[in-house]
Amino acid sequence: MGDQRRECHHLVQPHRPGGDPAVNASAAFPRWTPPLGVDDLAALLAKVQQWTPFDGDALLDDVGAVLDEVVPPEEDFDVLAQRLRGHLMRLVDIAVAAGVADKDLEAERLIRQARTVHAGDVPGDHRRAVGHLRRMAWSLNELFERLSAIKYVKEAA
Repeated sequence: MGDQRRECHHLVQPHRPGGDPAVNASAAFPRWTPPLGVDDLAALLAKVQQWTPFDGDALLDDVGAVLDEVVPPEEDFDVLAQRLRGHLMRLVDIAVAAGVADKDLEAERLIRQARTVHAGDVPGDHRRAVGHLRRMAWSLNELFERLSAIKYVKEAA
């Protein structure tokens, strides 16, 4: 039985002329070097850690909170504005990265509109602040619907 094991072992791993294949492979291929330096990799890691995925349901919740017949409380205006701006820029980034503006004139118009409304500050006056939030929410909703219609983002449930 011992002789059979040796024969079986010999068949599974036969002797290869030329030595260890790992040694031969390392001589044939250059050593791998990272494509980025330490500082660039650290910056990339920081961006990846800050990234949040697109959430169409959260977008629609925020749009609904602002466009609802009942005006949100004034103390929520800054938080809502920040979230709407985040959604707007995330959609604009998706559209720009995919080159949507070059392919769809309506999307291009909505991207410009989103950038314009994003740049504005929330006014101190209550009525104007509500109007500004609603313009942001409306622009966001239109851009989301357009990008969904042309299949650049997934429709929310």
